[in-house]
Amino acid sequence: MEHFDLIVIGGGSAGCIVAAETCRDRRVLLLEAGPDTERHPSTLRADGYKEAFVDDALLWDRFTVKRPRWGGRRLFAGTGRGLGGSGSVNAMVYTRGSALDYEEWPEGWRWDDVAPDFEALEGKLRPRPRERTEWSEAAIASAERCGFRRSEDLNDGDLGSASGGVLGYEAMSYEGDDRRSSYVAYLRPLRERLTLRTGALVDRIEFEGTRAVGVVYRQGGKEIVVRADEIVLSAGALATPAILQRSGVGHAGMLRAMDVDVVLDQPQVGENLHDHPNVQLFYRGTRDVDCDYPLLYGFGRARDGSSLPATQSDTCYVFYPARSSLREGMMRLVPGMVLPEWAYGKSAVGALRGAVSRAFRVDPVRDFVKQMWGIVVILGKPESRGRVRIASRDPSVDALIDPGYLASLGDLETLLDGVALAREMAHSSPLKEWHRGELFPGPLGQSRASLERWVRTNLMTTYHYAGTCRMGHDPNAPVDPETLRLRGVEGLRVADASVIPTTPVSALNAPSMLIGLRAARALA
Repeated sequence: MEHFDLIVIGGGSAGCIVAAETCRDRRVLLLEAGPDTERHPSTLRADGYKEAFVDDALLWDRFTVKRPRWGGRRLFAGTGRGLGGSGSVNAMVYTRGSALDYEEWPEGWRWDDVAPDFEALEGKLRPRPRERTEWSEAAIASAERCGFRRSEDLNDGDLGSASGGVLGYEAMSYEGDDRRSSYVAYLRPLRERLTLRTGALVDRIEFEGTRAVGVVYRQGGKEIVVRADEIVLSAGALATPAILQRSGVGHAGMLRAMDVDVVLDQPQVGENLHDHPNVQLFYRGTRDVDCDYPLLYGFGRARDGSSLPATQSDTCYVFYPARSSLREGMMRLVPGMVLPEWAYGKSAVGALRGAVSRAFRVDPVRDFVKQMWGIVVILGKPESRGRVRIASRDPSVDALIDPGYLASLGDLETLLDGVALAREMAHSSPLKEWHRGELFPGPLGQSRASLERWVRTNLMTTYHYAGTCRMGHDPNAPVDPETLRLRGVEGLRVADASVIPTTPVSALNAPSMLIGLRAARALA
């Protein structure tokens, strides 16, 4: 049986950094369930995210449970798979979040504590904004008329005010035509120094008593067992708690019901799941939108009377040119929206994706989409919480994912107010000269009641899952914030977005890499 100094489970945004930063002086095994990104060039190109989004080899094709409060639908809950994880398939947004966000994190993780670590990341990743365009400048000017101020640096920690929000060009993890994910920046130059196994689906962690001693994974139809002095679990906020539960760490009653031997009764594993849900407004354009990427990120305070600090933004706004990725987005999402579960299979999904792709090649449709644009309204500070629980001991069976969307009515009110603010920006000059009217929700959202129905039935993920193994100084928190060790067991740490106690009002790729870097330093 092979033995390593360290096994890292998950080669995503955090796991690539943990493996790269520790492999110089120890024997490291990195297990990744997805493919080697070197065999998927779309993960290495800056414009490849569109192609990657419809490649099932690169995205987990999974869904949530159904809930009446979002129209009785099951919602797509895919995340990146393969080296670099979601950081190899996303739109490359690099945002730290607000300084106020980190006031909600444990001591040692406040803004002044983590700023030097972010700077270290940025020294490797070299994120930068893209060139300004006429349309993006019109969006900023219109936002300024609605109380926003232009920010020249969205990573300075100042993302809100008592009187309005901020809007600017987000930093993006690219260089020229190439993507700079954590895989590219950290692991790729060092991959020969460690043992790397892709297509390795982790079943469970093996324990001797309460000490983690090995990992059981499946690869090529075989079950393989490897052992290690220490294990770092970096599989992401949806997969990490499922691996722990299959390993006997979780709510004891639930584990016994699944016929899993209990190693540690830790009821909070899998709880506290939250995400940034969003809805998208679309407008019929008057001329071609002059950019091929979403360039702008805005942060605003939409709802009065919440418990957030007066200067804390509660919503994010992404100005979205439909030409950038609408075709690929519909190819990915439409099959899950229209096919019943029993009909959702490879052939039916492939046929629908093909139909969508052909429709976008029709000249009038293509010309229409070139002019179409939208504003994505994202709930930045959700109050609602959900959970992840395994449905089977079999790692090939998806866990039950409930992101908790709209469990708090305050979240719904914030989204409704956010839509109102987005509409105000869209109808202010000079942006109003760029459209002929609102396409969506349009007539479906003219009253507050009709807009509420539209939000509930059109809500979707922003792929920012967090919190399922939260760190904290309180005894109920599964993870110790100083070492990222899983409390109650030995030889096991958690290093991914699952340790985030409260999500920042930002994309989570940068915070996830921060956690990976800090975990590597804790191992030193």
